Amino acid sequence: MNILDGLRDRLRKATPLPKTPRTAGRIDVGAINDTIQHALASAGLDTQSGPIKGVTDTIRQALSTAGLNQHASNSGQRDTVIEGVASRVTAANTPAPQQRTPRARAHQATPASPALSGEFVSRAFTGDAGTRAYKLYIPASYSSALEPVALVVMLHGCTQSPDDFAAGTRMNLLAEQHGFLVVYPAQAANANGSRCWNWFRAEDQLRDRGEPSLIAGITRAVAADHRVDPRRIFVAGLSAGAAMAVILGATYPELYAAVGAHSGLPYGAAHDIPSAFGAMKGGQVKHRSLTGHAVPTIVFHGDRDHTVDATNGAAIVAQATVNRADTSSLRTSAHEGVAGGRTYRQTIHADVAGQPVVEEWVVRGAGHAWAGGSTDGSYTDATGPDASAEMIRFFHSQRPAGRA
Repeated sequence: MNILDGLRDRLRKATPLPKTPRTAGRIDVGAINDTIQHALASAGLDTQSGPIKGVTDTIRQALSTAGLNQHASNSGQRDTVIEGVASRVTAANTPAPQQRTPRARAHQATPASPALSGEFVSRAFTGDAGTRAYKLYIPASYSSALEPVALVVMLHGCTQSPDDFAAGTRMNLLAEQHGFLVVYPAQAANANGSRCWNWFRAEDQLRDRGEPSLIAGITRAVAADHRVDPRRIFVAGLSAGAAMAVILGATYPELYAAVGAHSGLPYGAAHDIPSAFGAMKGGQVKHRSLTGHAVPTIVFHGDRDHTVDATNGAAIVAQATVNRADTSSLRTSAHEGVAGGRTYRQTIHADVAGQPVVEEWVVRGAGHAWAGGSTDGSYTDATGPDASAEMIRFFHSQRPAGRA
């Protein structure tokens, strides 16, 4: 049986293909691509490499040659979702939770726009737990900077890539404006078929083990190779990436000065697949006691997130406040606001000196998407407060302390 016969047989056994939606009289090729990718993944086929990748590339090229529109609509205002959780976490084909997200653009976002004049380079890091590729954005101002600069580690969500996440969050543009470095670790397809960070596995929630050790290793490698201020290293992420960012803050509090979590989950929320689904739906949200001290944390979550329930955002906040040594002296204030057409509630927990150490942003009417993001990337909501800008503002507001 040749590869096409095998593909035909497996697709027949996979999830039935939904009807292709049409928009303004044109075929939504983004939906076609999503359907193909979902069916292949459900059939257990690797679409990222090997002969199957050649087949999918040929399909895309044929659609493009036919003049069909390959830009699916990216709406953050309605919670259109991509159903299905079939993915491969390990060689044993263990299924992993997959994000259900607003419709993403079908094309691969470009790593930079004409407004960006820095470098976006590809590199890789190898540690005891394996190898991960990553991309590093170096702003144009870095070469002339007289002082060490800040470093922001950005962890993408399921099915995303560094290029896609950079485009959607516009973090590289902020790096140009403020002069910091941004590093985007990439989850490997052979570690998780949907490229989710494995935040729910017990072995990936420990210091010097698994994926936390690889991301910390990437962070240290970039800091060692560039003029980075060790007191101003931050980590942020979306969904599975946010859950992993919280884990890094808990397991490497001396390395990361602050954490940004968008649509994520608290540390220790799950230990396997069933508990992960329970936590995502808000039924089993836990607060695990943190070793050392809780790092400053800013949280964003949509109150209509049907993928990762908003109770998880509140749990991250509770974890970040309860585990502080000065919890009893924190002063809490809250206010309602409007940004980008959406209302939000911002709650600030400040220390005795008035320094915000934990912030929670609940975005009204928002689903599972990066608030204020760009439609050039996936899993974004162009409305609402600018989560990227607010995270950088929060990170830069932190008083530097001695860090390893």
